Amino acid sequence: MNTFSELTLSSALKSNLARNGFETPTPVQAQAIPPALDGRDVVATAQTGTGKTLAFLIPMLESLGAKPAKPGVRALILSPTRELAIQIADSFSKLAAGTGLRAAVVVGGLSEQTQLQAIRRGAQVIIATPGRLSDFIHRRLVRLDAVSVLVLDEADRMLDMGFLPAIKAILSLLPAERQTLFFSATIEPSVAHLVSAYLNDPVRIAIGSTTKPAEHVDLQIFEVEQDRKLSLLESMLREESGSFLVFARTKHGAERLAKKLERGGQRAASIHGDRSQSQRNRALRGFQEGEFRVLVATDVAARGIHVDGIAHVVNYDLPQAPEDFIHRVGRTGRAGARGVASTFGTRNERREISRIERTLGVRLTRREVPDALVREERGEAVVSVNRFRRRLA
Repeated sequence: MNTFSELTLSSALKSNLARNGFETPTPVQAQAIPPALDGRDVVATAQTGTGKTLAFLIPMLESLGAKPAKPGVRALILSPTRELAIQIADSFSKLAAGTGLRAAVVVGGLSEQTQLQAIRRGAQVIIATPGRLSDFIHRRLVRLDAVSVLVLDEADRMLDMGFLPAIKAILSLLPAERQTLFFSATIEPSVAHLVSAYLNDPVRIAIGSTTKPAEHVDLQIFEVEQDRKLSLLESMLREESGSFLVFARTKHGAERLAKKLERGGQRAASIHGDRSQSQRNRALRGFQEGEFRVLVATDVAARGIHVDGIAHVVNYDLPQAPEDFIHRVGRTGRAGARGVASTFGTRNERREISRIERTLGVRLTRREVPDALVREERGEAVVSVNRFRRRLA
């Protein structure tokens, strides 16, 4: 498949694809959509930023539109984070225009009443995080016995976040005869168990290496003292153009860093677990629209940020595991564009940096730290000690 126009799709779906500029499929879309349109279960692994959302939305919408309308929830999409669920819902609304299909977002941090009203008004699709959906099920506020299409998006991340019991409980309520589309960055043993237990003779698709960063991302590292990191970041922001996504290890560290950058004259915002959903939405929307040049995030948001055109990712603090490094740097260099990912590491973190390189099979280009970096005042620097607690499968 070279273009979406080659697919046998409804006129409304074809029109929506064209209207939104979707003409040429990415590799994961080209390989996953045809068998999914044939009704097959699909297991697809691909790096972040490769277009997995359209790979499951297109066949799901076509399947629902081709069948007689029935009351109740007919499709379920499970996602690890509310940001990702909201972005899936945005893509859904673009592709579903004119089809009569509606979606309800079921996540924590947003108005429960609004979500329930969307379901009661006849939403055929639920896009949910496992925790909030489990709560609705426990309270008998939603039924899933009419679901014919299930999507598990970023399944490995959901398991990392401890959602396995909730996922199993949810899946036990779905009809046995259904189509399941399973997308993951990696297939670790726990993920493989889900595949064998809940999918029926799936088509297996693997796009590129899921254990290495994309080739079109330039990886570089600066060995810098902890109290000079802020000065190094500010130097980069002065000398380079484009937007910056900066990863801090902790919620408090992300908040403090964003405020320091603001005091230094940068347009910066933060996104982390202690921010309300409205604050997180505003920060992400402002970053997307250019209101904020810098977004400081924790790893909880690493897979929930899908913004095209991010020029530079900065690992201000090292990730806790090598696979988190992949998910972070995958926020830049998307859709074939080049990107830059810089890592700040202290002398004491050389061992952790070597472990990242060895585990992922990459070599970070060593860069010289600019002269005359300013130290932060004593008491402001935050010392971060990293220990990898998971091993890449």
